[in-house]
Amino acid sequence: MGLEEEIEDLREEIANTPYNKATEAHIGRLKAKLAEKKEKLENQSSAGGGQGYAVEKTGDATVALVGFPSVGKSTLLNALTNAESEVGEYEFTTLDVNPGMLQYNGANIQMLDVPGLIEGAADGRGGGKEVLSVVRTADLVVFLLSVFEIQQYERLSEELYYNKVRLDTSPPNLSISKKGRGGIRVTKSDDVELDEDTITGVLREHGYVNADVTVRGDLSIDELVDGIMDNRVYLPSVVAVNKADLIDHDYLPTVEENLREVGVDPDDAIFISAEDEKGLEALKDRIWDALGLIRIYMDKPGRGVDYDEPLVLREGENTVDDALHKLGGMLDERFRFARVTGPSAKHDEQQVGRDHELQDEDVLRVVARK
Repeated sequence: MGLEEEIEDLREEIANTPYNKATEAHIGRLKAKLAEKKEKLENQSSAGGGQGYAVEKTGDATVALVGFPSVGKSTLLNALTNAESEVGEYEFTTLDVNPGMLQYNGANIQMLDVPGLIEGAADGRGGGKEVLSVVRTADLVVFLLSVFEIQQYERLSEELYYNKVRLDTSPPNLSISKKGRGGIRVTKSDDVELDEDTITGVLREHGYVNADVTVRGDLSIDELVDGIMDNRVYLPSVVAVNKADLIDHDYLPTVEENLREVGVDPDDAIFISAEDEKGLEALKDRIWDALGLIRIYMDKPGRGVDYDEPLVLREGENTVDDALHKLGGMLDERFRFARVTGPSAKHDEQQVGRDHELQDEDVLRVVARK
C-alpha cells in the first residue's frame, strides 16, 4: 500500500471514530501518524524538484494577497501600489508572483499578488505548492473574496491549513526536552483537558521515547501535533470583500450572513471595490494594524526630528535595541543611552536603555560615544 492510500485510510478511520474521552488517546495516535505520513509524502514530492517562485522580501513587512482566480487581486495590487500586474477577466491571468510596494504611514509594505489558488493547491494542483510556499514567508495574509462567492473563504483557508499555515492564532504552549532514560514524563497546567495517555501516545508516534514534556493551555489534539511537528507558520489575516459596488443595498444582509457562515465577523471584513478604488484607505489601515507596525521618529543631531521617513518597527520587536539593529552602522557599538519623548515615555526626553519598549510615534534620540 502506498503512502497516499495509507493517508486516506487514516483520514477515514479518524472521521469514522466518535470523539470522546474513551477514544481520545486512539484518535491522538491516529492524527500523529497521519501528520508523519503526510510529511513523508510531501518530502518525497519535494525531492522530485519543481519550479518555485523566487520572491525577494523587501520593505518593512510582506503581505500575500490570496484568492481564487479572477477575484481581482491584480486590480487591487495595482490600485494599492506601484506595480503593473496584468489584469484580465479570465482565469489564471497571473502566472507568476507579482510584487508591489504599498507606501503607508511612512512604511514600505511589500504586497505579493500570488497566482490564483485552486482547490487541491496543497496537493500540488495548479502549481499550488509553489504558491503556498510564498504565502508561508509573508507576515500577513489578505484574503480577497468576491462579494458573490463568500464561500471561497472556507476553501482558501483549508488549503492554507493543509500547507501548515495557522491563521489568527498563537503557537501552542508546549516544551519538550529529550532525556536519556525514564520514559515520557508529562507536566500540564490545570486548564489542559487532554489526558496524559493521549499526550504520551502522540509523542510516541512522533518517535519520542524519553522526554520531559510541559503543556499549558487548553489545546486540542491537532494543536498538540502542530506543536510537536514544529514546522507550522502562524500568521494574522484580513478579509477583504471585493466588488461590493455591484450589490444592491438589500443584498448586504445576505452577504453578511454568508460571512458568518464561514466564520468571519462582517464587522471585521473590509468591503472594497478594487476597480473603483473604494474602501482602500480602510483596507490600508487594517493591514497596518494587523501587521503591528509602529513608527519611530528619529531626532537627528543638528537636523531635528525627521517626521517624513520614520523608522518602522514591529510589535514584539520594538525595543531601543531593536531600533539600533535596524538603524545599523556604528550606533550599536557606540551606544550610551537614548532619550525618548512620546507615548512610551514617562516624561519628555526620558533617558532610557536598550530594553526600553518603544510605542507608535515615539521620538527617539540616540546618544552615542564619540
